[in-house]
Amino acid sequence: QRSIRYNHIWQVLLWWHNFFILWSTIDAQTRYSIPEELKQGSVVGNIARDLGLLVPELFRRKMRITSEAGKQYFNVDLGKGELLVTDRIDREELCGQRPSCLLPLELVIDNPLQVHRVEIEIQDTNDHSPSFLTKEKVVKIAELVNPGARFPLESATDPDVGANSVRTYLISKNEHFKLTVKNLKDGRKIPELVLEKALDRETQAVHNLILTAVDGGDPVRSGTSEIKVIVLDINDNAPQFEKQIYEANVSERSAIGTEILQVKASDADEGLNGQIEYVFAEQTSDIILSLFDINPSTGLITVKGVLDHESDSLHRFDVTAKDKGNPEMDGHCGVEIKINDVNDNNPEIVVTSLTTPVPEDSAIGTVIAIISTRDADSGDNGKVTLTLSPKSQFKLNPSISKHFSLVTNGPLDRETNSQYSVKITASDSGKPPLTSEKTIIVQILDVNDNPPVFSQSSYAVYVKENNAPGLMLCSVSASDLDSGENAKISYSILDSKVQDVSVSSYVYINSDNGSIYSMHSFDYEKLKVFQIQVQAKDQGSPSLSSNATVHVFILDQNDNTPAVIYPSSAALGSLSHQRMPRSAKAGHLVTKVTAVDADSGHNAWISYRLAEATDASLFTVNQYTGEVRTKRAVYEQDDSSQRLLIEIKDDGQPVQSATATVSILLEDGLHEPILDLRHKMSEPSKKTGRITLYLILSLASVSVLSLVTFLILAVKCIRGTRSSGSCCMRRSDCDDYKNPSRNLQIQLNTDGPIKYVEVLGGDMMSQSQSFRSCMSPMSEYSDFTLIKPSSTTDFKEVISVLDASLPDSTWTFESQQVSEFKVGHGVSKNMKCLNVLSTVNRSMIVKTENILL
Repeated sequence: QRSIRYNHIWQVLLWWHNFFILWSTIDAQTRYSIPEELKQGSVVGNIARDLGLLVPELFRRKMRITSEAGKQYFNVDLGKGELLVTDRIDREELCGQRPSCLLPLELVIDNPLQVHRVEIEIQDTNDHSPSFLTKEKVVKIAELVNPGARFPLESATDPDVGANSVRTYLISKNEHFKLTVKNLKDGRKIPELVLEKALDRETQAVHNLILTAVDGGDPVRSGTSEIKVIVLDINDNAPQFEKQIYEANVSERSAIGTEILQVKASDADEGLNGQIEYVFAEQTSDIILSLFDINPSTGLITVKGVLDHESDSLHRFDVTAKDKGNPEMDGHCGVEIKINDVNDNNPEIVVTSLTTPVPEDSAIGTVIAIISTRDADSGDNGKVTLTLSPKSQFKLNPSISKHFSLVTNGPLDRETNSQYSVKITASDSGKPPLTSEKTIIVQILDVNDNPPVFSQSSYAVYVKENNAPGLMLCSVSASDLDSGENAKISYSILDSKVQDVSVSSYVYINSDNGSIYSMHSFDYEKLKVFQIQVQAKDQGSPSLSSNATVHVFILDQNDNTPAVIYPSSAALGSLSHQRMPRSAKAGHLVTKVTAVDADSGHNAWISYRLAEATDASLFTVNQYTGEVRTKRAVYEQDDSSQRLLIEIKDDGQPVQSATATVSILLEDGLHEPILDLRHKMSEPSKKTGRITLYLILSLASVSVLSLVTFLILAVKCIRGTRSSGSCCMRRSDCDDYKNPSRNLQIQLNTDGPIKYVEVLGGDMMSQSQSFRSCMSPMSEYSDFTLIKPSSTTDFKEVISVLDASLPDSTWTFESQQVSEFKVGHGVSKNMKCLNVLSTVNRSMIVKTENILL
């Protein structure tokens, strides 16, 4: 029982909760009563106080009024919350003769959405006087008519209603007639002229009376009509209708000629005095005459015009039956015709409030528009339902009486659709139903939700050294899917260092079009490659940005002449003095000319040529090594002083060259001093013995220390290779490697996606070199490419080879020079060894991906 009691309590609480929720969404109806013809600016009431609203919030919540009347008669003072009259209000124009005149208003408030229904009751004021349709009414009365006979007169019309309408009628003072008022069941008052005293045509043939209609207003208003009574002789019986009121129903779609009803009257007279003709009463309005017709002989009323239930659902008029006597007599009856509604009006869709454009990041449920429906038909024919097109980004939420709110039903994306066409269909409940459509265009407001996107994530630029300052290097481009300021892009270079100098000192960028220009001339010998981080930023709030990398490769130009290292030019200019014994045989090495070129590639390839010689048949110069040797044995007749001019050229375009002069003295017995020196050095002495001992001890100590250092370095190299996949490079154990004085340079470059090692080696006396490269890649997909430039391959072709991607199991080499390269795989799966033996002093570039050098 306790659980049942608790369940009952919870049900009661839940019912009250739902009731308060319903009460908060459907506001109670508010009504004001005002008289018509109020001055503009008159206060109807404090709508904010009556609805429980805060006046400071009215402007922020966009309070506004919509009226179904089509014309706006009221407005709200948002500063005071008062409802004001803004236009002339004529109750008769708005409501006609209806006793109650209500002007419905709708107050729409946003954030949150509220719709209040307010009704303004327009009270009638006595601003119209009664009036008659005809200013003079002729009444023909036979003189034989007995006292007490009644003659209906024209009733007055007054646009006012209630007490302000016609209250009574008065007749001017006379001795034959009095006036009575007949009250019909529809509320109309019909004045009747009652004969009190028999008429005598011979005494007075015409009686002129004044009929006055008086209303009940304050002050009283009145209207008059002149009644002219003509006394007729003879015909003393008027036609009499079977009914005082005839009623009928007819559809508004009835065709012209459709029979509605038949009135019938009879006359007790005979002959012409008894022949009846049916006509509409004299005061019948033009509207009735245009809609209906009556057969004068039969009294059959038919449709004459197009009927419309929405214009007027009920028509009232009078029919007169006249005889053909002399004087003519007539009788009267009333006719009421009700127009039945037919579903002949399409429903209407009225957009009372529309918010556009809408931000694309609007939350689901954001109110876009307030929509109401209207159908001039009645009953089921006037019940309207709304539907949206399928798969719409919007939906309709029902509000109060015939009102709907159009809200978002999904995410909006301006980049996909910059506007949406919302098609709304209205259908009534008639049979068959009628429909109408309305399309609402919802513009989508852009939000900065797309960053700029570069056409390429990485750019490669190749610039020849010694370029002119201000040269455009390249142009980067980015696009933004947004619009307006959100799509306006500016370009900038992110600060970074190139050789400890800010990159902004090397290049600058046009912030509008993304063109990158050099600040000064580049020198390949000082800077070979650098990278630029370019940022594209839009002007949105907040702004979005993205970056791209520009790799700038400086291309070498042949702008350096070969520099002679040996013989040294510091002492004797380019002249070198050498001595050679006359006993030298063919092939004797006299000297070696060594030169270097600061350029790279083909521009640094040096060749030697004997340009001039005292005796060209005696000496020769090796084209590649610069070694000066004898071509034959020295003859006795050869001059003892020989002069050689050696030309040194590079392989660039244009060719740069230098010269070296070697002076050779041919002497006899040049070897004897050397033999004497050796003889003297071989003589033992105590003093030299001590020196020799010290030298041996020092050499042994240095050797032991070198061996220990070598072992430590070897252990560290092996451990580092196993743990981190690094690469160690050491001297090859080649048999032909004899010269210990090597000058080996290894340069590691990692510029963006290109990783390469430049190996430069050589010495002053010999250009042959040998080294062993062992690599332990970090992944199965590493590759290693060795490229040797040749005289027929330019730098761009070298770069294209560098960009090639080789399989893991493939090792390639390209060369057109006389060189020896040994390439092979190691026995271990995780170790790849590359043996390279080079006999030419050239640059080698190693490209590797995904391996750690």
